[in-house]
Amino acid sequence: MSALPVFRWHLAPDGYATRRQLRACDLRPGGQGVAAQLERPRRRGRPPLVAYLYRVDLAKPVRPMTPARWAALAKANAARRTCPACRRDAGYVIPPTLGTCVTCAYPEEQRVA
Repeated sequence: MSALPVFRWHLAPDGYATRRQLRACDLRPGGQGVAAQLERPRRRGRPPLVAYLYRVDLAKPVRPMTPARWAALAKANAARRTCPACRRDAGYVIPPTLGTCVTCAYPEEQRVA
């Protein structure tokens, strides 16, 4: 197994991109492995921040959204908005820290106002 090339932050050569950079160009890694990595040094003995790079010439176009994928995404988002306590659509994504809609999480504050 050969070691990955390591580049310093902002010094990667052309032809390499992170996942986010690929996505911004409507590309995906397409099954290729990590080709290189960026390292950003940090202070006080902390390990460096690492970003993995993929080759742009081997990247493939992003798969288009099908009607079934759109439907699945809509269903998943609806489930994130549905309160498990009162079973109503809250109109916003339920915060995981609360676990329920604000009305169910703080019922006494709703009656006062």
